[in-house]
Amino acid sequence: MNRSILIVICDFLLVSLLVFSTVDINKVAEEGKAQPITATIATNQVDSGRDLAAVMKLALDDEQKRRALLLGELATTRATAGEREQELQSSQQRLQATEQQRAALQQQFAAAQTNIETLSQRVQASSTDASISKEKLAALEAELRKRAEEAAAFQQKLAQLSQSNQNVLNEKQQLAGQLQVAEVEKRHATEQVVVMKEQVKVEREEKAKLVEGVKALATNSTQLAQEIRENRSLAPNTIFDEFNANRVQASFTAFRSGLFDTNKRKATGSVLVTNGTNTYALCHVQDTPLTFSTAGVQWEALTGTLANDAGEVPIRALSFLLQDPRVVFMPVSAAEAQKLGAKVYHISNTPFKFQDAVLVGAGEKYYGECKFEIDLSTPAYVKLDRSLLKGLFGKFNPSRGDLVFSRTGELLGIMVNNTYCLLLKNFDATATFDFGPDVRAQNTGETLAALYSVVQQMPAKLQ
Repeated sequence: MNRSILIVICDFLLVSLLVFSTVDINKVAEEGKAQPITATIATNQVDSGRDLAAVMKLALDDEQKRRALLLGELATTRATAGEREQELQSSQQRLQATEQQRAALQQQFAAAQTNIETLSQRVQASSTDASISKEKLAALEAELRKRAEEAAAFQQKLAQLSQSNQNVLNEKQQLAGQLQVAEVEKRHATEQVVVMKEQVKVEREEKAKLVEGVKALATNSTQLAQEIRENRSLAPNTIFDEFNANRVQASFTAFRSGLFDTNKRKATGSVLVTNGTNTYALCHVQDTPLTFSTAGVQWEALTGTLANDAGEVPIRALSFLLQDPRVVFMPVSAAEAQKLGAKVYHISNTPFKFQDAVLVGAGEKYYGECKFEIDLSTPAYVKLDRSLLKGLFGKFNPSRGDLVFSRTGELLGIMVNNTYCLLLKNFDATATFDFGPDVRAQNTGETLAALYSVVQQMPAKLQ
């Protein structure tokens, strides 16, 4: 809202307030008089409307004047702005013209400057001809001094390089000397290595010879010990004591059904013997229930054990020797032999080294010295010379099943009858019975009868 209008409205409100306040004062002053209410109110209202109209008219006139004044000022300002814009355009045009003039003046100045430089060069060319020799001389002297300084610097660097080169040469000479020393040491070391290799080679050869000698000596010692053992004659007492210490008790039980007691039990002494590969226990067939006859017994069960103080093992099988079926042997495994803990005797490879031998009773406790004769008609056997018997312990009466030992303690053989001893060479079997609770399928009767026939076909002196 315009400020002038506000002033007019405020004046109007002030006048109205004064008018209404005047009526109230009149009423207070003339309190006791009766006033015509209609005329007074009508008069006051007409005056107030006229005054307000007059005030508003005055305010309107004032506002119109102010507006006319402002319009005039606006027109003047617009005119002034137009003039200013024209002046600005004129100024810009003058500035452009001035710039063009300035550019032209700069070109002229540059041309003048160029002319001045050309003239100056000419003047200098003409004026310095006389002093050019001095300037050149000064320049040459300066250049000479510079070259001299550089030469001095180069000379110093050259001296430093010479010193460094000399140091390098000294180091090179030292290294060359050290290299020569190293080469000499290397050559000496190589020679020492060669010498040491030769020494090692010689020592290895000597060691190999020594080892071969030790082996040969050990072999010779073993052979010598074996020869000594083989050739050393043991006392009969020693052989008998050893037999008793390593004696194995072989027990057998055979069964067949019948009306009466048909079980048959036998026991005898034996030893463990080896052919170098396997181990066996051996005895005579008459010391077992498996006797030979024309009608062999049909056994239904066969059992047995090998025992000594160390332990007991079962008999798994029994075989009849091919050379003479009256000699029977039972296989013993390595574990079973270890369990029994008995000495394992070797078969003698030289049965005729000594003329006499030691005979030990397997079933009876006796032993003695005896001599055997070679019978060419029975090469697998030797004949006992009864005229030279010498009993040393017990009732000495050699019989079948007795064991014969060489004087070196090896097993020579077993007596097949009272006179002949079978020399053991191998353990080839002609028949075998497997022990167990039922052996009926093995037809023991037929086998025993067949073996009886084999024995009957032998010479009468061997039966």
